Amino acid sequence: MYKLLLSWRYLRTRYIALASIISVTLGVATLIVVNSVMAGFTTEMHKRLHAILSDIVFESHSLGGLPDPDWHKEEIRKVVGDDLAGMTATVQVPAMLSFQVRGEWITRQVNLIGIDEETYAHVGDFSKYLMHPENRQKMGFLLREDGYDERLPESGWKYRRLRVSYERAFEEQMQQIREAEAAGNSDSEVAAGPAGPPSDPNGSLPGDPYGSIPSEVDESQLFDEAKEQFTGVILGVMVASVRHRDPDDKVRDYFLCRPGDNVNLTFPSAPPPGEAPTAKSAKFTVVDLYESKMSEYDSTFAFVPLGALQDLRGMIEPTTGVRSVTAIQIRLKPGADLNAVRDKLIKRFPADQYAYRVQTWMDMQGPLLAAVSMETTILNILLFLIIAVAGFGILATFFMIVVEKTRDIGVLKALGAPSGGVMSIFLSYGFSLGTVGSGVGMVLGLLFVIYINEIADGVEWLTGREVFDQTVYYFQEIPAIIEPVTVAFVVAGAVLIAVMASVLPAMRAAKLHPVEALRYE
Repeated sequence: MYKLLLSWRYLRTRYIALASIISVTLGVATLIVVNSVMAGFTTEMHKRLHAILSDIVFESHSLGGLPDPDWHKEEIRKVVGDDLAGMTATVQVPAMLSFQVRGEWITRQVNLIGIDEETYAHVGDFSKYLMHPENRQKMGFLLREDGYDERLPESGWKYRRLRVSYERAFEEQMQQIREAEAAGNSDSEVAAGPAGPPSDPNGSLPGDPYGSIPSEVDESQLFDEAKEQFTGVILGVMVASVRHRDPDDKVRDYFLCRPGDNVNLTFPSAPPPGEAPTAKSAKFTVVDLYESKMSEYDSTFAFVPLGALQDLRGMIEPTTGVRSVTAIQIRLKPGADLNAVRDKLIKRFPADQYAYRVQTWMDMQGPLLAAVSMETTILNILLFLIIAVAGFGILATFFMIVVEKTRDIGVLKALGAPSGGVMSIFLSYGFSLGTVGSGVGMVLGLLFVIYINEIADGVEWLTGREVFDQTVYYFQEIPAIIEPVTVAFVVAGAVLIAVMASVLPAMRAAKLHPVEALRYE
């Protein structure tokens, strides 16, 4: 009982102990906050990376792709067995996207992916990141009437019909001017014509600083843009928009094109062996936008129907009619060993016989995932040094206490207190410091994580500088996930450091001889 009593007395009466407690508290709180934020960013990144990439990607090095995908799928089924949950074929090629904005051409370099709308949703979470609710339920390449994201109030068929009527009215008026000029009308009559496009009845098109005007439709073709669409394309949101900060310091997306607009795509053909590829070009209608909030995807990906891309690239064997693909994406059942299945497929399709590459989704994003993991590890090491510094403070404090309480220790030992009992006083003291500091640090850290976005807003208000730039991270708020195992590990580590720091002073106190201790001073 005397051990606990003395530990509590030393803890309560010494202000230097408070400094040690504060050091442990700050170290624990900082570690919890950093690990929670890093876990939030990592989880969001993994979720979005895995949303577009299936568990395993089986792809061909050849521009023409791998022939007879049905045979390859059957072989994959034999290798994977019961672990197989879904499979789909895709065609992925580099392409150039172009569209007009206020009469000027805008170009984007994109990765064009042909997907099967029936099976692609079975290998990933692609559909949940589409803007239109109906496409999130069942993905398709048909333009919807309206009902897209709130940032796109004017989009879909309603927007398309309005835009077409606007362009036709403008073209008719311009034609009248040209006819009047050709007929030799007076300058005043010509000047009476419109100086610019007519006003949109709803005021949305002329008022949109980034409103798009697609290329003119060839009237010789029996194609009515107000009633028909070209082959659908789904664009990454950053391909079709730019993110800016308004004068009122609000982050907004300005859309250069939107569902209902037409775009041109230029991509290489799939030539027969021995021939060089040629450029193919086709017009598509934007039917939806994809927003994963991963800039690597949102700024480069464009999705079109698999069959349409195969036809345009010439990926059909003329004699047999068998189509080729560039990759097969595989989704495994939960709990399956991705690396083991990958190794089985590599063994079945060795690199010296097949020009194929088999990778898990983590292999494909290996450098990025490794960089994030290393950053987290280094941050943890550096932050644990803060607690280690607190441990050295506890060590110095305890040596001072041992020197100061030498006579008291001698009295205790003279009264019969064993060396182990004296040692346990200081160990209990260190344990108390670690427990109190870790407990308070845990509470502060958890409260900080829970209210991290409100705290960030407060810091921005006080400093006038932005803490979390949405134009860089493309998150609406700071993601943070509390992992109980990590919190327990941090708290236990801090307590352990405090106890270890008290070992040497406790051993010194235990070795004191009663007579020499009583003779001290």
